[in-house]
Amino acid sequence: MFVRNVSMRLKPNTLNEFTRTLESEIVPLLRKQKGFRDEITAVVSSEREVMTSSFWDENAEAYNTSAYPQVLASLGKVLEGTPHVRTLEVVNSTFHKIAARAAA
Repeated sequence: MFVRNVSMRLKPNTLNEFTRTLESEIVPLLRKQKGFRDEITAVVSSEREVMTSSFWDENAEAYNTSAYPQVLASLGKVLEGTPHVRTLEVVNSTFHKIAARAAA
């Protein structure tokens, strides 16, 4: 399993619009993607810094090249700057019942 972490900064006073866009446009789009499992979104108390973590059965490279540009366009009105994206392999999760990978 892989996790795709995206950190982004919102324009002032746009958290509600970001949340509406996430729920009405982005999550439905994610659910249509091959290998998508889950999405978790967290916000720093200032309501301007957001971190999303999406979980995938396989590396989300196909999503990155096909649907992610559409996500960026949907969020363009609320984002300040360019989101930072990192994809990592999940080695342990209590929520997703993934056992820790054996040490090499």
